[in-house]
Amino acid sequence: MLVKIRQWLREKIPRVPPDMREKLRQELLQEAELDTDFLVLTVSSCLIASLGLLMNSAAVIIGAMLIAPLMLPLRGLALGVLDTDRILVKASLGTLVIGTMMAVLMSGIVGNIFGLTEASFGSEIFARTEPNLADLAVAVVAGGISGFAKIRRKLSDALAGTAISVALMPPLCVVGISLAQQSFGLASGAFLLYLTNLLGITLSCIIIFILGGYYVSYNQTSQALSGFVVMTGILVFPLFISFGNLLQQERLQGQIKNLLQNKTVTVGQQSELVDLSVQWPSFPWSKDYPIILVTVQENEKNPITPTQVRLVEQLIEKDLGQKFKLVLRVSQVREVVADYELPLSTPLLLGPVSPSPISPFSE
Repeated sequence: MLVKIRQWLREKIPRVPPDMREKLRQELLQEAELDTDFLVLTVSSCLIASLGLLMNSAAVIIGAMLIAPLMLPLRGLALGVLDTDRILVKASLGTLVIGTMMAVLMSGIVGNIFGLTEASFGSEIFARTEPNLADLAVAVVAGGISGFAKIRRKLSDALAGTAISVALMPPLCVVGISLAQQSFGLASGAFLLYLTNLLGITLSCIIIFILGGYYVSYNQTSQALSGFVVMTGILVFPLFISFGNLLQQERLQGQIKNLLQNKTVTVGQQSELVDLSVQWPSFPWSKDYPIILVTVQENEKNPITPTQVRLVEQLIEKDLGQKFKLVLRVSQVREVVADYELPLSTPLLLGPVSPSPISPFSE
């Protein structure tokens, strides 16, 4: 494989002049420096993202994404690994590690101050605890945009920076918030997402730099590329399993909804399904049953009984081959009419109706 990569590079991609490569190196080295600007932006974006996650506000989280600087050292890391430049790799890794630790620490402090339990976490937090292959694809595309914007002077770095920061700061904040509440399962899932995005972004930056001709030798290029391909490939297996579980959960949830909408075999003709959601266990190997939360409206003359709920659970288990726990959130439907009636022939526009004591048209 390495021989084929070297041969393809020689034939298809000429190297850029040394002065151009050195100019790019100096720019990336400057971006990777741990300075006041980086620290201020890291703390600010972390606080904003943490508050947005706790408030379950996507708009606030997006605001944090716009200023997150964690993508800056990643491009330096990509070129440093590609050229085996120890100075660039050391500066980039040092800045990245310190930024990562600061983000986890600050978000953990915010999580402790608010003191929300895992049961109080919103969808924005849970959405970043189950990474899959789609997240890796997003990271690869974002990293490619970042690298391409760096070697193409006409493009703005703001576009690439925004795309990459989406994938880095929020998962780190979820790690800190989860650790503050001792939710180690959620924290490990969020850190896996962060690590997946970090490797995906760096790998795609390396590929873009290679395609742009920013490499020193064919041997170094093939070794760097192969190493990151292997490291990223190690994560593909758990991500593939997670992606398969996600597809299966979506399929089962659709089947459950279709089954419960068939009123003749579920909770009766007098009820109406309003909303349905399924809470899946945090881990596929967990012994906890998935919980089906169903909101229905019922007629007060025909209330839903626990026996009906048990029968529906048995029906779902028989139809899907898996045991679920069913929880119904019931609201009753009442018919309310006025305590008087207006004759159909009453001229409503001519004033109040007599002898009714109350008229909706009286002044």
